Formats: sequence, structure tokens, C-alpha cells
Amino acid sequence: MAPKLYPSLRFTDPDAAIRFLQDAFGFAEHTVYRADDGAVRHAELALGDEMIMFGKGDPAQHGIYIAVDDIDAQYARAKAAGAEITRELADTDYGSREFAARDLDGHDWYFGTYRP
Repeated sequence: MAPKLYPSLRFTDPDAAIRFLQDAFGFAEHTVYRADDGAVRHAELALGDEMIMFGKGDPAQHGIYIAVDDIDAQYARAKAAGAEITRELADTDYGSREFAARDLDGHDWYFGTYRP
């Protein structure tokens, strides 16, 4: 069964993080999307059957991405429960439909149809 929960991290130097995670922990590069200038926009690294996703940013910013089958129902449920919606439900240019919400303690949760 494919994973559905993906930790989503931020690193100040994503290229260094890729090398470190490979060397220190045995992660393998699944895919890396780069900007025109070569900077990492989004990276996916695998360790066995599990994956993490990350990009450039403040390491204090992190969250969980959850792949779901019925994104519209998940969005309606989150709104009905009073979750703070931080990014409205929308289609992405990479073929996913996603939204983001924040829980009671400020943790970021990302839901979408994208499966790495």
C-alpha cells in the first residue's frame, strides 16, 4: 500500500540536506524539482517505502502532507470543525487538488490528491 502521510520539512540549504540525508540516513532521491536558477523548489526522498518532502525555508516551518481520495469531503469536514484554513481548496499546476489548515496549536496540515 502506498504511503498517505508525508512529513513536509524546510531546510535553509536543500541541496546540502539532500546530500546529508542520503549519506547519514540512507535516503534515496525520488524526485527533485528545480527552479530555472537550479535552486530546489521541491524534493522528495525515499527511505524504503516511506517518503519525506521538503523545500527551502525556515526549518521551524514544517507540517504533514496527507494524500486523500476525497479532497472535497476532507475540506468540508475541516471547515465544519472550525479548522483555520490557511490555503483554500484549489487545483494546482502539478495535477493535485489541495488545501492547507492549521490545528489548535499552530501545526500546519496539508491535504491533497497528489501522491509522490
